Amino acid sequence: MSEALLVKVGGSLRGAEALLNELAAYPGPLVLVHGGGPEIGALLARLGYESRFVGGLRVTPKEQVEAVEMALYLTGKRLAEGLSRRGRKAIALSGRDALCLRGRALPELGRVGEVVGVGAGLLLDLLEKGYTPLLAPIALDEEGPLNVNADTAAAAVAGALGWPALFLTDVEGVYRDPTDPKTRLPHLTPEEVEALKRQGVIQGGMIPKVEAALAALRAGAPWAAIAKGGPGVLEGVRLGQAGTRFTLGAGEKPA
Repeated sequence: MSEALLVKVGGSLRGAEALLNELAAYPGPLVLVHGGGPEIGALLARLGYESRFVGGLRVTPKEQVEAVEMALYLTGKRLAEGLSRRGRKAIALSGRDALCLRGRALPELGRVGEVVGVGAGLLLDLLEKGYTPLLAPIALDEEGPLNVNADTAAAAVAGALGWPALFLTDVEGVYRDPTDPKTRLPHLTPEEVEALKRQGVIQGGMIPKVEAALAALRAGAPWAAIAKGGPGVLEGVRLGQAGTRFTLGAGEKPA
């Protein structure tokens, strides 16, 4: 059986057929954490709310939390259905279920939070019974639900499981020349990441992706990777043939 993987997938269902085929066919255990940005934005707009972001995080006033959860839950159910129809039994959950994700609020952003604790027992129970859990990034504090960035939630869950974390995105990985995919860097350590930031190689939207990968390592993941979703990406990343893999030391490169 192939290696267990925690995979963070985007929330957009547009063009999801190829990704669902890839995930459904993977022979090893998977736990998926999904976003829902496009669906959340569309629902908020229909309800007359304006979307606002600070540092890449969606500001979520208390009156918008229910809509955010609704969009995430529906996205999760659709993804679970798509996987199940392809032969991989999947169940859509959120951090509310069995108090799976415990959070701390970032008050300046409304009901937005970060994960401070993961109850992995529910995920492991479902895996043992042959199900693939899909987790929406909603955490709980004493006051109720918190909207959590899906990348940071995925990092926390990967650490709690002790599994590698794969962040699927729209680029092949980190490029030495941001305009040239042929300059993909196959492996980076935290020290190398800091050097590339100083050189301006890692910049803009790539920074939060890389930070999420490093957060997974700090939380306990054996390795993390950023890669573009597509046919063969899971096995390619696992073997070090696709994406950019991050480890704590240079001696931990894939074979």
